[in-house]
Amino acid sequence: MNRSVWVLVGVLVMLGGCVQKQVKPDNPMYAPIRPQDMQPVQPMDGSIYNAATSMNLYGDGRAYRVGDILTVTLQEQTSSKKKNKTELDKETSVSLEQGTAFGNGISVLGNPLSFNLPTSTTEFAGEGKSDMSNSLNGSISVTVHEVLPNGVLLVRGEKWLTLNQGDEYIRVSGMVRPQDIGSDNSIASTKLADARIAYSGTGAVNDTNVMGWLSRFFVSALWPL
Repeated sequence: MNRSVWVLVGVLVMLGGCVQKQVKPDNPMYAPIRPQDMQPVQPMDGSIYNAATSMNLYGDGRAYRVGDILTVTLQEQTSSKKKNKTELDKETSVSLEQGTAFGNGISVLGNPLSFNLPTSTTEFAGEGKSDMSNSLNGSISVTVHEVLPNGVLLVRGEKWLTLNQGDEYIRVSGMVRPQDIGSDNSIASTKLADARIAYSGTGAVNDTNVMGWLSRFFVSALWPL
């Protein structure tokens, strides 16, 4: 192969890496946890009480153990605006007049020693503007995956909705303080620490809203123009 063919192959391989992978359900990271403490009770001679599966009769029903279910109320709202404007203007002119020595003009081979450089002008004007607003409302039930030594709960979960032209999913993970959990065993998403919230979809409808890999190449930093 000649050099141009290898360059074309390299570009196609690089662009192939820009293709987004299809998101699939049943991700092990977001799967409900099944702790060993919730295995069937083993027979115990002399007692019918097991601390691992006991229920607190005086508890408030809030999640506090690994495997407990907690409802996260999505109340996300973001808004941002940004505007930049830059203008540069530079003009340069250099000239050297004929010098004198002992009252006579300095010359080389009878030509006066002087010169003028062409005037150079540089101008640049750039302007950028960005205005973004997002809103996400709803609810999703998650499970407690870990209880940290300080009592903070690490929660994760996902919800998939199968529609006639594809799927929609919500994935949530973060850390929860037990004192922030409401009496109905729910918590606002704005109180999740280190929150990761993803809402998107798959299928034909979602694909029509995604720019193709070749179009993304022409608007990326790889395109020299």
